Amino acid sequence: GDHGDVMAARQTGWAMLCAQSVQEAQDLALISTQASLKSRIPFIHFFDGFRTSHEVQKIEQITFDDMRAIIDDELVIAHRRRALTPDRPTMRGTAQNPDVYFTGRETVNHYYNAVPGIVQETMDRFGALTGRHYRLFDYHGSPDATDVVVVMGSGAETIRSTVDYLAAQGRKLGVLNVRLFRPFDSRALVNALPATVKRITVLDRTKEPGSAGEPLYLEVRAAVGEAVEANRSARQPIILGGRYGLGSAEFTPAMVKAVFDNMAAMAPKNHFCVGPNDDVAFTSLDYDKNFNIEGDSVYRAMFYGLGADGTVGANKNTIKIIGTETDNSAQGYFVYDSKKSGSITVSHLRFGASKIVAPYLINKASFVACHNFTFLDKYDMLGNLEEGGTFLLTSEYDKAKVWKQLPAQVQQQLITKKAKFYVIDAIKLAAAIGLGARINMIMQTAFFLISNIISKDEAIKAIKAAIKKTYGNKGDKVVNMNYGAVDVAVDNIQQVKIPTDVSGHAMPATVTEDAPAFVKEVTAKMIEGKGDEIRVSQMPDDGVWPTGTTQYEKRNIAVSVPEWDPATCIQCAQCSLVCPHAAIRLKIVPAAALAKAPKAFKSVDAVGKDFKGMKAIIQVATEDCVGCSLCVQTCPALQKDAQGNKTDRKAINMVRNTEELRKVESANWRFFMALPEVDNALINPATLKGSQLKRPLFEFSGACAGCGETPYIKLATQLFGDRMYIANATGCSSIYGGNLPTTPYSKRADGRGPTWANSLFEDNAEFGLGMRQSVNKLASQASELLLQAVEGKLVTKKMADEILGAPQGTQDEIEAQRVRVAALKQKLTAAEGALVSQLLSLADYLVKKSVWIFGGDGWAYDIGYGGLDHVLASGENVNVMVLDTEVYSNTGGQMSKSTPRAATAQFAAGGKKLPKKDMGMIFSTYGNIYVARIAIGANPQQAVKALNEAEAYNGPSLIIAYAHCINHGINMTLGLDQQKKAVACGHWPLYRFNPTLEEEGKNPLSIDSKDPTIPFAEYAMNENRYRALKLTNPGMFDELMGQAQKDVERGWKFLQGRFKSMEGDK
Repeated sequence: GDHGDVMAARQTGWAMLCAQSVQEAQDLALISTQASLKSRIPFIHFFDGFRTSHEVQKIEQITFDDMRAIIDDELVIAHRRRALTPDRPTMRGTAQNPDVYFTGRETVNHYYNAVPGIVQETMDRFGALTGRHYRLFDYHGSPDATDVVVVMGSGAETIRSTVDYLAAQGRKLGVLNVRLFRPFDSRALVNALPATVKRITVLDRTKEPGSAGEPLYLEVRAAVGEAVEANRSARQPIILGGRYGLGSAEFTPAMVKAVFDNMAAMAPKNHFCVGPNDDVAFTSLDYDKNFNIEGDSVYRAMFYGLGADGTVGANKNTIKIIGTETDNSAQGYFVYDSKKSGSITVSHLRFGASKIVAPYLINKASFVACHNFTFLDKYDMLGNLEEGGTFLLTSEYDKAKVWKQLPAQVQQQLITKKAKFYVIDAIKLAAAIGLGARINMIMQTAFFLISNIISKDEAIKAIKAAIKKTYGNKGDKVVNMNYGAVDVAVDNIQQVKIPTDVSGHAMPATVTEDAPAFVKEVTAKMIEGKGDEIRVSQMPDDGVWPTGTTQYEKRNIAVSVPEWDPATCIQCAQCSLVCPHAAIRLKIVPAAALAKAPKAFKSVDAVGKDFKGMKAIIQVATEDCVGCSLCVQTCPALQKDAQGNKTDRKAINMVRNTEELRKVESANWRFFMALPEVDNALINPATLKGSQLKRPLFEFSGACAGCGETPYIKLATQLFGDRMYIANATGCSSIYGGNLPTTPYSKRADGRGPTWANSLFEDNAEFGLGMRQSVNKLASQASELLLQAVEGKLVTKKMADEILGAPQGTQDEIEAQRVRVAALKQKLTAAEGALVSQLLSLADYLVKKSVWIFGGDGWAYDIGYGGLDHVLASGENVNVMVLDTEVYSNTGGQMSKSTPRAATAQFAAGGKKLPKKDMGMIFSTYGNIYVARIAIGANPQQAVKALNEAEAYNGPSLIIAYAHCINHGINMTLGLDQQKKAVACGHWPLYRFNPTLEEEGKNPLSIDSKDPTIPFAEYAMNENRYRALKLTNPGMFDELMGQAQKDVERGWKFLQGRFKSMEGDK
């Protein structure tokens, strides 16, 4: 969301052209293409990430005729003639010696010198053709301005609007927008500045610590300085530098005014930042957050939605409807937090008769919609509603009852702002027509009917047309359900008469009372959406954040939550295993521990000879649950009626998440968490139930409801979390695993837990290898120092031998080693010296550490594959877990080499034509790598066994885990069933390749699933990623599905052949 990435490329020799708006992003793409062809210089055409790239704006489209008129065919042909071809062979990329390299580099100067003129010429041609005129450096403002801001990107539009607003107040200001950054035309920049300029501020959307200034600032200072020295200009203005908008941070008119006010000050700040509150180095500018330049001619609407409820998609359609059905301009911008779904999304929509130039968020809204009632207790929903504005709320309470349920703050705001207030029970209506929690169409229809931007009939017609276009590839059933959503909305909107009294409850605390000070003062601000109020002094200065903070958030977003029936429960622990958010857990405790249990606390006699006389509890964290119902789907225990017949009810059933229920279950949860953990001596972690008696150290993440990835991570932390290093590739697992404001990796009561770091997408395997080698070296150093301590009579030889020779294969053995190391440290505290200090700092490395490398298939199969191969071939003791969703999940479902044949995905809209890479079998050919393919929904015990075996293996291991995903186009409630079908059809055979067995004279390959029992199509047709192709191209669908079936048969035959060939060697 800033210019840090492109600025890192500025020395590559590529030309760099920057667009400041959605319109320019289109126009400059054409201009840069022609300029590149003519200049023979490659171009980077860039624009602001998220701010411009994700903005929806009504623009004037370039026609194909315009494109043909701009692109010179002769240049295209000349470009092709220079291509590498054996028909006209040439050589490129030769190794050159010092005698000619330097000279060769100087040959390109005239090409770069010509670029600015070529770009301007192309811009002029484009302007003559389209009426949209651009310059390398575009100045806007007073012709006799004394203060000018130089900027690049979308910030120029904000400054431009602010300059016009302040000019009406008599200020002589201007803004110079930089489009061509490389090659930098110094003369053109100087000529574009007004002759009257006295002060210049250069704003950079990047930070370069340690430099004399940021990149654009240095260019402008050099250009103006050279001009003065060459006497081309008598002006020598003051030149200031500042930073803004890093990481997509807001850049508002209020901040622009602060920049101009700083220039006008007697002692202006240089090298400042605007936005943050820097109370450490005091580099920041103060600004008035209430300063606003938007007039009444623009209709501004804000929609607060729940991630994956369809709000954002519906609002994008709203923009298109208004942009096409009216003459109004339309703009949309969408703010997400970093949770995958079930998070808050805020849609900012503007409509108006004039062109909208406002690349910043709305702070005065004509209309605010809240699509989740629980948001009222968490966020300031109405802070941005203007006086006389409209508030629409989805509410289970009707117009007669809703007022009493509102927080007092909301009531007061509605009264003070003289707002119009509407409610609709969108959740109930959506559920009734089969849409579940997808309330988007109901709320979109309500917005159109209330706002009257277009007539009711026009709105309904346009919305239904958008539905057909958006959901047509998902079949008539989905389309008709959404049509039904539009129809039910019409008759169910209720206007609430606002009383004059405030009678509501106080807003609850953002985090729980037991949260640490940092969480209360910093994390809570981010949760509330007020992160921009956090001061620099409050932020970690080294990027280190505390773990285990999700437990304090209590999101309360589930409409329904699980309820446990102890009488029916068989204590299999499957519900705990599959829960993606660790919101349902099992404990077995002595009966005496429940003496002070809350009245509603449930328990039952524990099953198992090791637990005689003990009580079993399955407890739900209702405030942290997201309501996916996977626990219900996996539960095998059915209730029986009075006659002993099985019913549809299970030991786990979903119930409405009411305020009364939350109050009861929250108290139960607090008591449950205070109960002692099960003694390790009673746990067999190699079993499903045993694994679930260990506390998960990955909890309440921001993953999608029903996520197929997180149960594997949670399980790994239950088994090894107290000694776990995690190198996490960028992707879904790094976002829900390491996202702010709260972090899901947690700690045991003794403070031990997973330590986690994320580097990049492409180097994660190497990153993890570095962790392993570092741990090895530190452990080696600790061992050497311990032996030196023996020589120095600081410890006994017996103590050292016990520590260095101790087995550490089981949890009990590791805990015993910790006791030994603690005794060592205690003994050393009585001594002094450099050796003692060094050994004390390294002693914990004498306890075995477990290094894990996590990532998705986009990383493992594609971008990081070379590094993964290097690491697994190293022989080092690292454990790799690939969370295989068969697409790039985090970026929206792009095809990877893991994507199966016939599946549709981004970049494979017509169905993938090639088969899935069999990465497990590829790596098993090394012979010394432990490889397992698992699916927790199909065979949970095999998954538990594989993780234990992989960690125990003293060498590299690779676990490939099937993860159902929202990108598959499935009902996530049925994700576990899809895992079973994937195994049953042979698409996902389960196996373990254990080199240790070969050393014992056994077959290292174990096939853990049966021969296919259903065709591939029976699995595939439950997923939209396959069904979509049947709707759009039935012929191709039949062809690819036939090939996909053969892929399954070939893969199964290969696996069995591999097994037989290795069996024959024994």
